Amino acid sequence: MRRCFPLSSGPCQTRNCSTWRRASLSKPQLVSRIGLWTALGVAVPFLFHQFGIAGKVFLPMHFPVFLAGLLCGPWAGFWVGVLSPSLSFLLTGMPPFPLVLAMVPELATYGTLSGWLYGRGMAVVPALLGAMVVGRCVLGLALWALSFVLRLQISPHTFVTGAVLTGLPGIAAQLFLIPVLVKKLDRDRGKGYISG
Repeated sequence: MRRCFPLSSGPCQTRNCSTWRRASLSKPQLVSRIGLWTALGVAVPFLFHQFGIAGKVFLPMHFPVFLAGLLCGPWAGFWVGVLSPSLSFLLTGMPPFPLVLAMVPELATYGTLSGWLYGRGMAVVPALLGAMVVGRCVLGLALWALSFVLRLQISPHTFVTGAVLTGLPGIAAQLFLIPVLVKKLDRDRGKGYISG
């Protein structure tokens, strides 16, 4: 069943979406939520770094991006995915250049695709897995392009494989925690996907 990610309240006008009501989010509310998730996408990795917790292992920037997509829709996920690594690089120098250039399309894919798949009626975990697979492919393509443009001595396949293996604890945490958080946040706020 398709879910809706509209900007205002009222009956859903999307085809095959008659059993769902629109999320009662105005445009300013949606923008504020994008700002909130982006702020978390910058602050949480910074705190991990300050306390010496390996970001490559636990992937703290991924959590707000996925949550933005799942809770607020694919466009919100896209913008949080673009803004989080960009602002983090400008404010903290992390992720370092030129890796940030590859992480922007990677995270934008995570946020966009997880929100889109969930909005099409897919459960949270399959939506996450689908976004993770495609996002890693996008990361590899971005690294491949950068290796030509910037003449980097890097193997995209080796880098992506290593990143996946190193980040397995973070991936496992995402698959366990994010469905719980999505269920709780949707229920508590009474917005997002409201059956009716």
